[in-house]
Amino acid sequence: MDLNLIVVAVSGLFFAGIIKGATGIGYSSCALPFLVASLGLKDAIVLVFAPAMASNVAVVFTTGSLKQSLRRFWPLYLATLPGILCGVLLLASADKRIPTQVLGAIICTYAILALLRPHLSIPPKMARAAQMPVGFLNGVLTGFTGSQVMPLMPYMLALNLEPSLFVQAVNVAVVIASAFLGFGLWLAGLMSAPELSLSLLAIAPALVGVQLGSWARRHIPASQFKPIVLAVLLLIGFSLALRA
Repeated sequence: MDLNLIVVAVSGLFFAGIIKGATGIGYSSCALPFLVASLGLKDAIVLVFAPAMASNVAVVFTTGSLKQSLRRFWPLYLATLPGILCGVLLLASADKRIPTQVLGAIICTYAILALLRPHLSIPPKMARAAQMPVGFLNGVLTGFTGSQVMPLMPYMLALNLEPSLFVQAVNVAVVIASAFLGFGLWLAGLMSAPELSLSLLAIAPALVGVQLGSWARRHIPASQFKPIVLAVLLLIGFSLALRA
């Protein structure tokens, strides 16, 4: 990476951290749209791996409901793992435009859901039956695009969980997916020691951004800040989805 790419990458990681800290939006979903244009999707996924892990691991131990999340959603978490391996294998062999376009579509869908906040609901029996298909598909899209929110977020929203369980259930899924994504990238030859070192170095600007975003959250109403961020993500998502 030359100096210009380093500046772009650090800026993207830092800005994504600010968004994560200020709004709670998933780190990968914030960072990838800003990095893909300059680095390409494969390099962006590798670079975001460690910062995404670091920005979510702490939440596992501070939110509560960890045992309840593992006990209730273990089939979903387990099904994510083979899905990620399938997605990474697809990423390694696919034309680079296709996963970028899929990422753009995912970011658009995620931003629209977050802006509209539709009331989603799913019957308990169907919710249990859907855990493994949702987990597997979420894994495939995680491995293929690096984004970990679809169809995980709509599914979790449709369960109408109490807030701490919702945050923990989603966060555990993201942490597990991030860890196994790194393993899958290593197996597929997409991440070697030098790339992992860069990803570990990328933790610093990401966490500084998260801290700044957390400070901003206490001074800027989320009702003013979050819609602007989601609109920006929506525009970037459209540009990625339409990329030729």
